[in-house]
Amino acid sequence: MNITRENVDALNAVVKVDIAKEDYSDKVEKILVDYRKTANIPGFRKGHVPMGMVKKQYGKAVLVDEVNKLLQDALNKYLTEEKLDVLGQPLPKTQEEIDWESDKFSFEFELGLAPEFKVDLKSKKSITQYNIVADKKMIDEQIERVQKQYGKLVPQDAVEKDSEITGAYTNEEKEIDNTVTLTLDKFKGKSTAKQFVGAKAGDVITLKTKGLFEDDHDLMHALKIEHDDAHGLDVEVNFTISEINKRELADLDQELFDKLFGKDEVTSVTELRAKIKEDAEKQFVQQADQKLLNDVTEHLVENTKFDLPAEFLTKWMQTSGEQELDADQAREEYEKSEKSLRYQLIEGKLIEANNVQVTMDDIKSHAREMIKGQMAQFGQMNPSDKELDDIAARVLSNQDEARRISEQLVSQKLLTVYKEKANLKTKELSYENFVKEVYGDK
Repeated sequence: MNITRENVDALNAVVKVDIAKEDYSDKVEKILVDYRKTANIPGFRKGHVPMGMVKKQYGKAVLVDEVNKLLQDALNKYLTEEKLDVLGQPLPKTQEEIDWESDKFSFEFELGLAPEFKVDLKSKKSITQYNIVADKKMIDEQIERVQKQYGKLVPQDAVEKDSEITGAYTNEEKEIDNTVTLTLDKFKGKSTAKQFVGAKAGDVITLKTKGLFEDDHDLMHALKIEHDDAHGLDVEVNFTISEINKRELADLDQELFDKLFGKDEVTSVTELRAKIKEDAEKQFVQQADQKLLNDVTEHLVENTKFDLPAEFLTKWMQTSGEQELDADQAREEYEKSEKSLRYQLIEGKLIEANNVQVTMDDIKSHAREMIKGQMAQFGQMNPSDKELDDIAARVLSNQDEARRISEQLVSQKLLTVYKEKANLKTKELSYENFVKEVYGDK
């Protein structure tokens, strides 16, 4: 067997594999001998079929199968030994019909080669790293939410702007009949809220569904209707008030602190405010980190310049999926995935340059912590090591889940690299201003 490579250019090559009779003949002969022992052909006892007849019936199929196996093994070994960084998979070049009566065969494969490039994290233009803080307004609002949650309901005779109103939405034609408890701040327009103020139990208020809420999904839940029915719904509904209450805020005392955080963990309003600030800012770190990861990724893709073997990759995409694509579909698929492919190559360079490694122990440990957090949400605060290990083993037996966790850990480790080496500038702001700046005013 002989394998040669011709480099077409820096990104494309052709590998030629020549296979001679001595490369496959012994293997083919052995398989045919085994076939002869078990062949069941009318007129002959098992094991006594003439070898010529076995070769005539099975010879070509065995030859084709063994040559293909030999070809794939040789090609894979060659790519590994030559340390060729290929994109996609080798594509067989179109050739005339193979003469399987010949003693020698030649096959050619097109290769798409990964480009040579460098990744520079020290960009001239700095990337913003957000430090999101919980400001006084946010802490005050959170404390009020807690006080409302643990407060008591006081009956009212008439609706006020901060009342909690229980009643039923009805519309006979649309078969709507759903009892809810609402607050007036949920409605989109001020005029709707004004219709309620001063109303009493038993009063009926007629509302238009169009524009009743900011989001049609809120309408879906309020009227208890299907998703598709809620979008664009423009009818009148009656809301019959059955109960009016005012939420009396709970006192900020030790009883409330103990309910929230456990006995004597927090003993004053000052400590409560500090605890709320600390817990909120822990959550903000995750959002700020994700934003930084996205921004650095975008920056690297936009500013790390290199060419790709686009024609080869487009051709490869025609046959690499579950369904074969035509040339136009493959071109469209390549254009959609080019950015992702570029980042995969950049990420690979960064992983190698910074010795980023994720071990099975890392994956198991992360799975345990993830499971522990989920169990805590359901009140299981102290699961045993055996419970965690057993659940983690079941989770990681799913290859897709194990791969997702591994990718997540790689991203975390790369984020640490970015924080150490990238040109970053820190910007401190409240969560409200962060949302405005990053996602637009909402």
